[in-house]
Formats: sequence, C-alpha cells, structure tokens
Amino acid sequence: MRLVTFRAHPTAAARLGALAEGYVIDLALLGQAGGVALPDDMLAFIDLGPVAVAQASKLMESYRGAWPVGTALPQENVKLLAPIPRPRKNIFGIGLNYVEHVAESSRTLDTSADLPKQPVIFSKPPTTVIGPGDAIEHNAKITQQLDWEVELAVIMGRRAARVAEADALSYVFGY
Repeated sequence: MRLVTFRAHPTAAARLGALAEGYVIDLALLGQAGGVALPDDMLAFIDLGPVAVAQASKLMESYRGAWPVGTALPQENVKLLAPIPRPRKNIFGIGLNYVEHVAESSRTLDTSADLPKQPVIFSKPPTTVIGPGDAIEHNAKITQQLDWEVELAVIMGRRAARVAEADALSYVFGY
C-alpha cells in the first residue's frame, strides 16, 4: 500500500491517503464507510502500527474499484504533500554513501574525491521537509552552494535501541 499525505484543495487540511488506480483514497473516510476507525494523519497511523496497516489494507481490498462516495479523488485533482509533513524529530541521514555521489560532490561542491572512511552523518530539522514539486528556498546570505538530492527514508514504527541485526526490520514501519 502506497501511503500519502494530501490536500483536496488549497485551503483543506492535510489528510492521510493511499494511492490506488489513479486515485487518492482518504483512509479515514474509507474507514468510516467500512465501520473501522482510521486516523486522518500519517503520524497517528504510524503510531497504530501493524493493526492500522492490516485494517486499511483489508478495506482497500474490499472496496477496490468501487470506492464509497467521497472517499476517492483523482490523483491529478489533489496536492500531494510530504508523506510526513512535519516529523516529530530531526531527520538523520548518511551523506556521500555511494561512489557516484562522492564523484559528483567533488566536481560541483569542491569536496574530496576520496571515499569517506566512516559514514558522514548529518541532521535536518523537521522544518526542512517539503513535498513533491515544492520550491526549494535558497538564502544566499547563508550559503552560495545549494545542493539537493532525492532521499529514501526509513520510517521507524517503534522505539528501538541496541537491536540485533536480525530483528532490525521488525522495527521499520515503511520506506
């Protein structure tokens, strides 16, 4: 199931949805139609964990192609937002984590062409998150070098500390 956060129109509140057959399905409204309480935002959905995923998946399958009135909007009629528009905490990333990126950075950002010996870890505050197609704001007073990249995020579904490698994926909600 491909989860999204969307806005049905410019002044509407952000809502939790799922992509299906060219539509964005409002999961809270689908839940109401099916007699199941589902949240209307991504963080609350993640907090519910596998139970919410199972309930939403079951509803999506049971209504597939025959969505209850008001639950499905054509994808081209909604604004997709960042999946988690305002994460609760900073986002941690690993920089220069593949050869092509190191080479590109050395050409365009005046960094070393050598692979780092240890992971380059960085943090972004929640306020830096933007959605697909949103403008990247550049403040020339802060930096003359602006870089962007596409990220693959791992969303943790529950607290974890000192987890065995074999158990690590059981703590992941999704990607």
